[in-house]
This record gives sequence, structure tokens and C-alpha cells, in this order.
Amino acid sequence: MDLLSLRYFQAVARHQHISRAAEELRVAQPSVSRTILRLETELGVPLFDRQGRRIRLNDHGAAFLARVDRALAELDDARRELADAAGPGPGRVAVAAETLLQLSGVLSAFRALRPGVRVRLFQAPADAMHRHLRAGEVDFAIASQPLAGPGLSTLRLAREEVLLAVPAGHPLAGRGSVAVAELAGEDFVSTRAGHWQRALLERLFAREGLTPRVVCEGDEAAATPELVGAGLGLCLLPAVARRAIGEDGPVAWLRLDAPDCHRTLTLVWRRNAYLSPAARDFRRLARERLMPLAS
Repeated sequence: MDLLSLRYFQAVARHQHISRAAEELRVAQPSVSRTILRLETELGVPLFDRQGRRIRLNDHGAAFLARVDRALAELDDARRELADAAGPGPGRVAVAAETLLQLSGVLSAFRALRPGVRVRLFQAPADAMHRHLRAGEVDFAIASQPLAGPGLSTLRLAREEVLLAVPAGHPLAGRGSVAVAELAGEDFVSTRAGHWQRALLERLFAREGLTPRVVCEGDEAAATPELVGAGLGLCLLPAVARRAIGEDGPVAWLRLDAPDCHRTLTLVWRRNAYLSPAARDFRRLARERLMPLAS
């Protein structure tokens, strides 16, 4: 068992697809297939379930992946730590976030403080952020819904109200607040399943024994107010969106008469992982810039 085999396995497990893993690794597909088969033979158990051309990580593979992720992340940490010790290079900071809107102030301050550092951003739902962290692919995740687990440290950055956005001409537009039960027959614009807006929408409706009628779903949150303003449906948006759009925008804003209708922004990192001086500066700036938003 060598490191290359483990990295091949990690890529296949992440993509659940031999061809996509080979593309990421920039190697021929047969080489990846042979490596996985050799690894399974050495371990004495199959790591994937195969059905035709489809491949899915099984329970043995999931257990092995958890340890492979930790082992490779430790080695990557060691390489970065030694590189920092060898010379004051600019380094890099990698961050995964569900929404990138609120990172602009933090990134601006970070660029001014460390202009040579390479910053990598990944926009991802909670489950993907967890995988990025576990594999050591990112230093931090900024999550808008709970993201916890063994070996993770969490810092609460902000807590803000989530509002209901409706088209300016909608019958609800003149209201100050509305109950969730009143929205049973409404169309909604939302993010895909797994993102925080969709998770919150489904949780609020489930409390009333309802299922939201989502007519448009996607990943481009910045386009949501325009879609709502065009009359496509209603949407849940954080208070920061109201401040950004202003009162003269294409939507009207209402409060929801529901408990826990807020978003909590948290900074998450691997406990005991190596954080470069640049990464520690990013964590400090995130705390300083985003914590004042807490309510």
C-alpha cells in the first residue's frame, strides 16, 4: 500500500466514478481501475459495490476512507508546516462556504494584510464542506447550518434573522409578518437540497405538516431577488440581503411567525490541524469582520 494508491482511492471515493477520478488525477482510467483492484486485494475486502459501470463506496470503503482522509490530511499538514519553516513564502488559504456574499469584507482585509497569499474558494453545501475539511482540502469552512463532527472545532461568527421575500405586488406585500401555514399554496424559489435556505424552508414547513412547493431551484443565490421580483415565487433570504438590496428593490420583506427563523454563520476547522500564519490571520479577520453582525 503506497500513498499514490491511497490518493487514487480517495479520488474515486469522492467522485464515485472511475472516469471522473482519472480526469482529476490526470491519469488513464485503466490505471485507476487497476490500482483500486490491487488495493482491495491487499486489504482483503471490496471497498466499492459495482453494478455494471456504476461504482459506489460501500461500508468497508467508507470506514477506510475516514482513516485515509485523516492520514493524508496529516501528511499534507506536515508538508505545509515544513514549507513554512523552511522559508517565509506567501502560502495559501483554502476556504469552503455555502455563500460567498459575506466573505467580501474579510477577503479585502486579508488581501491587504497578506497580498501574496493565494486564496482558494469553494462554494459547496454542508455535506461537501464536511468532505473538504475531512480530506484536508480546505483550512476552513464557513457554514450557514450546523456542521459538526469528531475532530472539528467551531466558532460562531454571526446570527441573523431570515426574512420572507415576496414580489412587490403580491397580496402579502403590505403585511409585516406571516405564519408559515399561510404559505401552503405559494410557489417558492430556493437553492438546491442540501443548502441552508432549502434546509430551513423544509424544516419550517415540516413543523406545520407541510411540504414547500419549490418551482425554481439552483445555486446562484444572488439571482434569487430578481426571480422573486419577476413573480416566479417567494423566497427565504437573510437580513444581509435586505441591507444589500435596500427598500427600493424588486421585493417586499416580511417576518415569519416561526421559531428559529434565523441563520447562524460558523467558522469550522479541523481540530489539531496545522494552520499556517496566513490561515491564522484569516481566522482572526473572519472573527473580527463577521462577529459584529451577530444579533
